[in-house]
Amino acid sequence: MVHPVRKSVIAGSWYPGNPSVLKRDIKKYFDAVVDAGVGAEDVVGLISPHAGYMYSGHVAAYSYKLVSGGRYDAVIVIGPSHRVAFHGASIVSRGGFETPLGIVPIAEDLAEKIKQSGGAVADIPQAHAQEHSVEIQLPFLQVALGDFSFVPLVMGSQDRMTCYELAGQIFEAVGDKNVLLIGSSDLSHFYHDHTARRMDAIAVEHLKRFDADGLLRDIEEGVVEACGGGPMAVVMIVAGRMKARKALFLKYANSGDITGDKSSVVGYAAAAFCRSIREKTKDIS
Repeated sequence: MVHPVRKSVIAGSWYPGNPSVLKRDIKKYFDAVVDAGVGAEDVVGLISPHAGYMYSGHVAAYSYKLVSGGRYDAVIVIGPSHRVAFHGASIVSRGGFETPLGIVPIAEDLAEKIKQSGGAVADIPQAHAQEHSVEIQLPFLQVALGDFSFVPLVMGSQDRMTCYELAGQIFEAVGDKNVLLIGSSDLSHFYHDHTARRMDAIAVEHLKRFDADGLLRDIEEGVVEACGGGPMAVVMIVAGRMKARKALFLKYANSGDITGDKSSVVGYAAAAFCRSIREKTKDIS
């Protein structure tokens, strides 16, 4: 049986549609990254933005450079739903996602286990049809990892209960597999640079402290804004249960740094959660 392949809906706009240009651009982003001294074998989870590459690609590169050359049994990419409202999280459990760099197959066995592990996850195809938050991560992963399989998850609700239910299902399904977790999120939207940096600094502090509960609390209270706050929290919760012990804050920037327009910006952050740290590792924040 041939399973469906989701065609790219953002190639040629959010990132280059030409595969040679796309790969060249990602490698240029990687070349500009300061080495954090962490090997792919150390990394359990990453936080990466999901704006167009011209705005946030240089930030995303800080996360993906860490896992370049790594080998994982599967990658789980969790993003927020921007276009479709629904409760819980939606999964694609068959087929693959296509980018200009090729088709990334779904890790079907793992996807099915996640779906069957509780009630927070369902198949809601329309949630993925036009969603960019998962797809935008894939070309970076294709350049960093080569061939891999993945599980796409889109969160329709990002409340505390949903985050913990989804984290529990993922953790139960993963078992002893060597899995890489990706939380797809931008930070504050459309504030002046000064306000955005002040607000985003609070979110960044929660990432540095590996503090999912604090992040969720401050989002609930309106102290922090993040369109993927739920995915960030879920990655931290699952990574902690998978024995990650160290958070590395890697990079912060906002759209004003690229456009020069400081009056209305979107914030971006890169971070990693690591199981073990070698002596040369340092927090480059």
